[in-house]
Amino acid sequence: MNSAIENRGYPLKRLFDIGMSAGVLAAASPLLLGSMFAVWLQDYHSPFYKAPRVARGGGNFTMMKVRSMVVNAAKSGVNSTGADDRRITAVGHFIRRWKIDELSQFLNVLAGSMSVVGPRPQVRHWGVDLYTDQEMQLLSVRPGITDLASIVFSDEGDILAGAPHADLEYNRVIRPWKSRLGLFYVDNMSLALDLRIVWLTFLAIIDKRAALNGVAAILERRGAEPMLIDVCRREQPLPAYPPPGADAIETGASAGYGV
Repeated sequence: MNSAIENRGYPLKRLFDIGMSAGVLAAASPLLLGSMFAVWLQDYHSPFYKAPRVARGGGNFTMMKVRSMVVNAAKSGVNSTGADDRRITAVGHFIRRWKIDELSQFLNVLAGSMSVVGPRPQVRHWGVDLYTDQEMQLLSVRPGITDLASIVFSDEGDILAGAPHADLEYNRVIRPWKSRLGLFYVDNMSLALDLRIVWLTFLAIIDKRAALNGVAAILERRGAEPMLIDVCRREQPLPAYPPPGADAIETGASAGYGV
């Protein structure tokens, strides 16, 4: 593990995580339990999907998700999911549309393997295994349920829909910007920023444009690079670009990045 990876945060972050998770689980329990029952009714299999993910520091943990796909969908070997993915069930489309699969992850937050706000947890194959040294800094904090990238790319399934190779397309046009947003968070994390991100996450459900403007405002105030701010406004098609820490010419030649 890179010696530069260290535990980062702020004094009240764990208390914030516990308090918010307990409140959300209590308030959302009828919706969560109803969704779990609907998933079970469609095929009489477990309503949970136990997703293996990379933890803070580079280890492994199991992320709990309300299952939105057919049983054994992970055996296909494809990690990224387009909105037109045939593995998504009828109930699963509803679960994904309203982010119900994220609610069960508050159990991970209570257990301490995740935080409410932080870079989204990644798989190892076609995920962390491809990280540059700079991207490895994303593992210096607990992975989160939401972050700036979750707001900007809340339509990730639509972005990847129709792609011949969803994982490759993800690494070309989403990963470069998602990683940059994650690194921005690691460098600027605070309770105030976490509260702002939580608010924008809820706002994105009813007014995505207002939420995107909110993300752009955060980046502008804290001196983020102009290209990242432009991408986060989502007014133009997402440009393919090398991930942070990668050589632009080498990466573009070997992985098909549009540089």
